[in-house]
Amino acid sequence: MDLKTDNRAERVAARKARQDTNLFSRLSAAAIASRGQAQRLLKSAAGLSVTEWRVLWDLNEAGPLSIQDIASIQRTDHSLISRALPKMSEKGWVKAVRNCDDKRQSLVELTKAGTAVLAAAAPTMKRRRESLAEAFTPQELDTFLHLLERFERVVEHPVDVEPSSEDTP
Repeated sequence: MDLKTDNRAERVAARKARQDTNLFSRLSAAAIASRGQAQRLLKSAAGLSVTEWRVLWDLNEAGPLSIQDIASIQRTDHSLISRALPKMSEKGWVKAVRNCDDKRQSLVELTKAGTAVLAAAAPTMKRRRESLAEAFTPQELDTFLHLLERFERVVEHPVDVEPSSEDTP
């Protein structure tokens, strides 16, 4: 292809059309769009970040949790949670409590202030979940989650890569 004479807009459109069928690219773009939407909604509803919202919601639903518990529930790295908690504690939304079962471990607990800020954001986030339910049937959502689980299993395992000709003598 002669890049100087071909119409750049056509090249971009052709490449975009090809990338629109790339599942890796599409899932990444969808996740970024979803997070951006959540950030805008949470910021305007209660001044929360997505991580703060998810921590507060998890603590409200499951009670006191360890950082590892929260990270496991959210399918994220525990360092993300660890970085968010000091600010959340300073704001009075969470507090550390001693684990009765294992005195060496602290648990994170929701406070009254945390419950209040969660309540401020909850209607907006509920509406967000309802808009998803309006766009998809329960069966479609089940299928989507099933397919997503299969995709996650595929990407969690290493891919066998044949050595390139440069790697072989």
